[in-house]
Amino acid sequence: MQYLITDIKFDCSLDDDDWTLKDQQETEESLPSSYIGTTWDASDDEDLLEELTCASGWCIRQLEYKYILS
Repeated sequence: MQYLITDIKFDCSLDDDDWTLKDQQETEESLPSSYIGTTWDASDDEDLLEELTCASGWCIRQLEYKYILS
């Protein structure tokens, strides 16, 4: 199945002394633009979450998408 990402929010928190709250906020604001509007192939919703998590390196808090019908 193909999915079009319409909105996505990431959890960019880290337990790292070098990673500041400002770094977290900036990443959470800028990262979604790399994924919104993109199309992904996945076998189901869980596979889509796994694909996006692996590609971005961040956990996903919220995901909205549309199915693309062939």
